[in-house]
Amino acid sequence: MQEHYVITIAREFGSGGKEIGVKAGELLGIPCYEKEIMTKASEYSGLKEELFENVDERLRGNILAKKLLRVPKEYVVEPVGKTFTSDDNLFHIQAEIIEELYKTESCIIVGKCADSVLIRRWNTISVFIGAPFRDCVHSIMERMKVPEAKAQKLVKETNKYRADYYKYYTRGKDWKDPMNYSLYLNSAKVGRDMCAQIIADYARAKFKDLI
Repeated sequence: MQEHYVITIAREFGSGGKEIGVKAGELLGIPCYEKEIMTKASEYSGLKEELFENVDERLRGNILAKKLLRVPKEYVVEPVGKTFTSDDNLFHIQAEIIEELYKTESCIIVGKCADSVLIRRWNTISVFIGAPFRDCVHSIMERMKVPEAKAQKLVKETNKYRADYYKYYTRGKDWKDPMNYSLYLNSAKVGRDMCAQIIADYARAKFKDLI
């Protein structure tokens, strides 16, 4: 039996998902990965990290396809007519990193459609962190030091990117559908510290033989 577990966190922009993931990780004594996935994917593939950052949970057009010739063949998605985008290659490389983390250590993974990548694994917990729009906007205003209008635009656009990204790579699933997740938390009502505590307590209860 595998002796470790993985918690995945999907989150609305401004809801504090990464902060909650880090706090839950501290409570459980395990690492929390978000942008670190892109660093690992870059090191693994030999591609520049900025390529992964540019398509982080969003869909775009073709990008520097020639550089993708350096990717191992098993990770290269074959073109299908004019609908092919090289972003698919970057997603599959990140998915491979997520799979490797699952096989080697207990951890928390934020974003990257990790809940879908690991959907059939028994020792995983999937979490969605959301919050009312106004709370997300105020959070981004404070964190990024931007005016309200800019924060509103960032929250709307980033959440649309994440929803489209999730729908594309999960073959049509709704990013915010509660049925996709083990836990669905409102960080504004519950509080970020309590969200982290709930995640940690649930993990301890579900994986009592592993923790």
